[in-house]
Amino acid sequence: MLLATFQWSSLGWAALAFFLLVVGLGLAYLFFRLGETLKRLSALIRGTEHELLPVVSKVGGSVDRVNGQLDKLDVVTDSAVDAVGSVDTAVRAVSFAVTTPVKKATGWTAGVRHGAAALKARRDWRAAVEEAKQAAARREADLVEELRASGGKSA
Repeated sequence: MLLATFQWSSLGWAALAFFLLVVGLGLAYLFFRLGETLKRLSALIRGTEHELLPVVSKVGGSVDRVNGQLDKLDVVTDSAVDAVGSVDTAVRAVSFAVTTPVKKATGWTAGVRHGAAALKARRDWRAAVEEAKQAAARREADLVEELRASGGKSA
């Protein structure tokens, strides 16, 4: 009799019920595992927050101290630049003070030497003086060129 009351639609309904039960159990297991994963993720984030916030705070303090030292270094650098400027001015002044007399002395020496040679050769005082002036001017110009070539500034 049981066989007489059997209908294929009842078997379909039973299969659908079994399928939904399996899907429900699978989803329940999936949600349970997802809950555990989210719980572990939440614990990881909390732990990272507890570990990372002091590190970020220390880094912030270190950055503040470094900025303070950089400000001090900026003052030192400005002072060094000012000192170099002062030394440059002093060196230029000393160079001018030394270069001009040396230039004049070498010109005078060359002028005397050429003037004496011209006086001895021609026995003409005016020609000897003119030769001495030209020789002195040439020697001073040559010295200026030598100083420029060696990297010095001429006065």
